[in-house]
Amino acid sequence: MAMEITQFLLAAQSADARVRTEAEGSLKQFQEQNLPQFLLSLSFELANNEKPSESRRLAGILLKNSLDAKDSGRKELLVKQWCAIDLALKSQIKELLLRTIGSSVPEARHTSAQVIAKVASIEVPQKQWPELVGSLLSNMTQPESPAHLKQSTLETLGYVCEEISHHDLVQDEVNSVLTAVVQGMNQAANNAEVRLAATKALLNALDFSQTNFENEMERSYIMKMVCETACAKEAVIRQAAFECLVSIASTYYEVLEQYMQTLFELTAKAVKEDEESVALQAVEFWSTICDEEIDRQEYDSPDTGDSSPPHSGFIEKALPHLVPMLLETLEKQEEDQDHEDDVWNISMAGGTCLGLVARTVGDGIVPLVMPFVEVNIRKPNWRSREAATYAFGSILEGPTIDKLAPMVAAGLEFLLTATKDENNHVRDTTAWTLSRIFEFLHTPDSGFSVISPQNLPRIVGVLLESMKDVPNVAEKVCGAIYNLAQGYEDAGASSSLLSPYLTEIIQHLLAAAERTDGPESKLRSASYETLNEVVRCSNLLEASGIIGQLLPVIMVKLGQTMDLQVVSTEDREKQAELQASLCGVLQVIIQKLSSKDETKPIIMQNADQIMMLFLRVFGCHSSSVHEEAMLAIGALAYATGAEFAKYMPELFKYLQTGLQNFEEYQVCSITVGVIGDICRALDDKILPFCDQIMSLLIQNLQSDALHRSVKPPIFSCFGDIALAIGGHFERYVATALQIMQGAAQVCAQMDTLDEELMDYGNQLRRSIFEAYSGILQGFKDAKAELMVPYAQHLLQFVELVSKDSLRDESVTKAAVAAMGDLADVVGEKIKPLFSNFTFCGEFLSECLDSEDEDLKDTARWTQGMIARLMVT
Repeated sequence: MAMEITQFLLAAQSADARVRTEAEGSLKQFQEQNLPQFLLSLSFELANNEKPSESRRLAGILLKNSLDAKDSGRKELLVKQWCAIDLALKSQIKELLLRTIGSSVPEARHTSAQVIAKVASIEVPQKQWPELVGSLLSNMTQPESPAHLKQSTLETLGYVCEEISHHDLVQDEVNSVLTAVVQGMNQAANNAEVRLAATKALLNALDFSQTNFENEMERSYIMKMVCETACAKEAVIRQAAFECLVSIASTYYEVLEQYMQTLFELTAKAVKEDEESVALQAVEFWSTICDEEIDRQEYDSPDTGDSSPPHSGFIEKALPHLVPMLLETLEKQEEDQDHEDDVWNISMAGGTCLGLVARTVGDGIVPLVMPFVEVNIRKPNWRSREAATYAFGSILEGPTIDKLAPMVAAGLEFLLTATKDENNHVRDTTAWTLSRIFEFLHTPDSGFSVISPQNLPRIVGVLLESMKDVPNVAEKVCGAIYNLAQGYEDAGASSSLLSPYLTEIIQHLLAAAERTDGPESKLRSASYETLNEVVRCSNLLEASGIIGQLLPVIMVKLGQTMDLQVVSTEDREKQAELQASLCGVLQVIIQKLSSKDETKPIIMQNADQIMMLFLRVFGCHSSSVHEEAMLAIGALAYATGAEFAKYMPELFKYLQTGLQNFEEYQVCSITVGVIGDICRALDDKILPFCDQIMSLLIQNLQSDALHRSVKPPIFSCFGDIALAIGGHFERYVATALQIMQGAAQVCAQMDTLDEELMDYGNQLRRSIFEAYSGILQGFKDAKAELMVPYAQHLLQFVELVSKDSLRDESVTKAAVAAMGDLADVVGEKIKPLFSNFTFCGEFLSECLDSEDEDLKDTARWTQGMIARLMVT
């Protein structure tokens, strides 16, 4: 029997903190002591029209939170708890939820629709709620169903489709859902609320409609309804219809040919005349078509023997009409538009789409855009100048250098002058366009650059002067300097060209990072990121003195952050952000100076002070700094090698804390990586800490609470530890290999249809092979016989992976290397195994036919190791 909980739900929203806390405690206690009755009581509350809207609202929130969570570990627990509830009681809850979508109260209907979808996400894949779709569809087919019931039913169907996979419904159910949804879009038969719900439901049901889109009659009917809905008198419905068209462009590109004329007319009308929310979706349709065609062009490489998916050339065909439509949007800027990333308007959307069109058609766009640029670039109206500059910058990726070089050479001086334009928007876009020029047309190592020894002084002078501009412009200038520096990386003799300007560039970047006008954090982080790139790409032999002078400056700045007054959470965040940036700069300086024997002593002389600073940063207990400082410590370990051992006693507690930080799992993952760096630096000097490290790593692998993305790096770390301590790894081998075998089993059972899961599976398989390789190589000089019991499993795992045509190349490489290590290290004792596993020869032949030279080299080496073993 459900319990009366209205008063608790109301009290939990009281303005009186004491009353609120007490009520929250009572609800939590009820939930923990009797979850089934708690959920039933909440469902009764939500379903009861006599109850106050406040208590019903909270009941709905608590129901949703009892079925779903963002954290994957928590969600898994909630699913298990729901599955454990008595069937009869679950049926009662579901019946109440289905009844609630007929409520006269809109908020209750909406909440119930969401909760039904959460239950469906658990039960439908397990075939535990077969009557759900039928129950919902009956609401649509009964003539006496009121409009509000149809609206909430369609909303529920939409949410359910969003939550489940298209594999979870049989085709008859899909057909029925689509019929109900498309009928709900009928303007003559339904009010606006029903039509909006139907259109939104269609958006979520499109993934299920593969078979229907293959049938021309069904497809044309769906397209007809969507196109008619895109002309509805309500803007919000038109927007939803265009969102459907965007999704159709992505999912069903191959069958769009016969509709493209109509779609162009619809989108062009919306872009020219409609409200911005609708126009944005109309532009997004063309951006999506571009994305599809770019993907197909990349896939259709003559080097691959694969048959490419069909490419209909829609953009090429529409080009003469599409480009003028997009250029027109560029002059619809917002007057007070700030330059934050979260601002999105029609002019930005148009420029983004223009950039995608350029990438799709290449040279063909240039003659269509350049007349617009030339006509508008000098006009007195700032909108025209900004639009012309934006158009110019947008088409720099895609066309060939031969096509772009003359126009960029002709326009570069004009753009440099435009950095002094009276209008902030124009200066901002000019700096962005210069950044794009340096990104795509400044690659001295490939033999081409718009920058010459003659114009470089002018370019650097203009950029440094513009660094003093308002923050949003200065931030874009940082991007231009970043790309300017990056172009000189590995550029041979050309890399010296920037060296005379390094001191001045670094001074200006440091000054920009100190500015307090505007949203300082954004400019500061841009300044430090650019500083990192300038240091990283510099010619070390010429710049070592300058970088050596920069090191103490950054160390002093990092030291000063410890003395910042921290009163509020905002103060703590600002301190953490600044420390993160400075630790990042130190990491780059350490890596740069330690990359050559001549400059490594600079780091060795300062290592103690640097390490002391990092330890003080850890003392601030801030996870974001924790990450950056941890990464920098990895670089310091690599630079100092065996000398790093002296820092371990003090550092170790922070490594332990990092490994135990499940909540901020990126910190945990980085810590695992740094332990690998330290192992490579210290070799067997890491031994005194290994028991505790291995214990924590094994606990992490066994925990359901740790984010799965951390687990592959842990297996790789096993390999690093084994390589470092050699035969001493004997004490861990049984436990480590047992877990590795369990993880290999998990890989074998993974759903190959889930793309995200497949990526994770590839990472996991690669890391297991890396662990095997590290452990085998660690035992090479002693105790190789310890790996004999595990040899068969390793070869079985390699065989399983060899049969997977979807495997990643890096997985193949790691598998082949592990197989070679097994033959090399264990040798004679496993000769019969290699005779029994006949797949080896075929697998290696396949690898030797690869275009990846590294894989071929690894396969040749492995082939040699196995051949040596078999002839002995």
